[in-house]
Amino acid sequence: MALRMTPYQLIKKIEKLPVRAPHTEALQKLHLKKPTWYASQKEHWIGWLSEYHGPGAYGRKGRAYDAAFAYNHCCCPPMALWLGEAAGVDKRLVATAARLAKRNSGTFSSMCATIRSIIPWEAIEHML
Repeated sequence: MALRMTPYQLIKKIEKLPVRAPHTEALQKLHLKKPTWYASQKEHWIGWLSEYHGPGAYGRKGRAYDAAFAYNHCCCPPMALWLGEAAGVDKRLVATAARLAKRNSGTFSSMCATIRSIIPWEAIEHML
């Protein structure tokens, strides 16, 4: 059985990824209208994961979460898309995920589910 990537290990991999991601930036302009505490989705991921050992800003109850759990529970569409785009997942998949997320008029959770249906954790993990 392979060892699961921890949030801390994911942070280390994210630190090596580029900040810019064109599909993500277009999605962000469409859906994030209020000012945020982060300047990029890279910073967003690092800040969010740095609190994964405890309840963090979202009141998490558990503590033994792995990186896959974190990705699968992300509720910010640009954040979810950025990880795949920055990790180098196939550009066609990223473009499809971005297009479908833009068309999805539901909640942020449903938009993230759409992105994850096109770019599952395994595809990201493989590229990291």
